[in-house]
Formats: sequence, C-alpha cells, structure tokens
Amino acid sequence: MSSGTDKAWEMLSGLNPGEVCGNASVSLDDKTSSYIIRSLGTDFSVSPEKRELKSQSQGGDYLINRFGYFFNHSVLWYLIGAKDIPASGRLIKPQSVKGGHHFFMGTHQLPLENLSEKYRDDRDGFIKKGLELGGRALDYGDASVELFPMPRVPVTLILWLSDKEFQARADLLFDSTCELHLPLDIIWSIAMMSVLAMF
Repeated sequence: MSSGTDKAWEMLSGLNPGEVCGNASVSLDDKTSSYIIRSLGTDFSVSPEKRELKSQSQGGDYLINRFGYFFNHSVLWYLIGAKDIPASGRLIKPQSVKGGHHFFMGTHQLPLENLSEKYRDDRDGFIKKGLELGGRALDYGDASVELFPMPRVPVTLILWLSDKEFQARADLLFDSTCELHLPLDIIWSIAMMSVLAMF
C-alpha cells in the first residue's frame, strides 16, 4: 500500500461521517461504519476502520481489479475532498483545469483516439456501453454519454463518427466544479478510469 493511500485512509478516519456523507453525496452503513458510494453504476463500500474497499456486486469486483490503480486512490481522495456543491452544468476540457494544460500530456494523455477508433461507426454500441455503466445519453456530437465515476464528478464523453472526410473523434469533458472537489492528479485518474471503462 502506498504512503499516499495510507495518508488518505488516516485522513478519512478522522473526518465526521455525517459531513462526509453530505459533502460527497454518499451514505453510511451504520452496522459496518462503511461509506456506500456509487461509481459507474455500481455500489462500493469503503471501511476506514478496516481500510478496505469492497464492491457490492460482481461487476464492481471487475472495476476494482481492472482499474484499481485509478479507482482505489480516487475514491479515498474524493471522500476526503468532496464539497456539498451542485454541478454547474458548464463543461470544460481537462486541460482547462488549473495546471491541466501541462498535466494532460505525454504519459498522462488520455486514450481518446483508441476510444474513437473502437466506436468509429458504432453509435448505438457507444451509448449502450455508457448506459451499462450507469450513465445517461446526451445530445452532443453524434453520440454522447454522461457517466458518474464519483457522485459529484460527472464526466461527459462525446463521439463524432467517422465519415469520408473526417476520422472518428472522441472528447472528454468535466463539469467545471471538478477542481473544487479533487486535486489535479485525481481528476486525471478519474478521467482515465472513465475512458477505459468504455472499452
């Protein structure tokens, strides 16, 4: 377990559960003193006492095992940092987040080209996958979905299908409030997790 994760567990253990639930829009299981958080359509329990993150379903196990590097760390820092602030409805690119222009480059570049190639002529498949992840269809581009990797941090994925003139393209947008809830590196982790979950 990394020192960053140890620190996060320690900080979460010291917080008032009622405030965490209100700020992060999660619930508390009184029997186990665990937070119940919904991510990408699946419920997870987070136990500060046991320092344990578990899924409530088979699909959740898949998310933890496949995206553990991004998911586990992101959940903890979200529970610590989330604010009781509603989404603004104003969408921004990750590069528009403070410090994001330099951060979302090189090894931190999102695999959006791979995503657009996968769904280059499959609008229905793109939307179907988003709905399977607990998202909802939107009206941007040729196809778009809004996912909820964290309750107060919606992610919008937009697909433009390929045609004779243009290659397929995909974009990822955050609600402008994302940086009020999370540090930049966790915003990146959540973006990566959201894109990879669509494969």
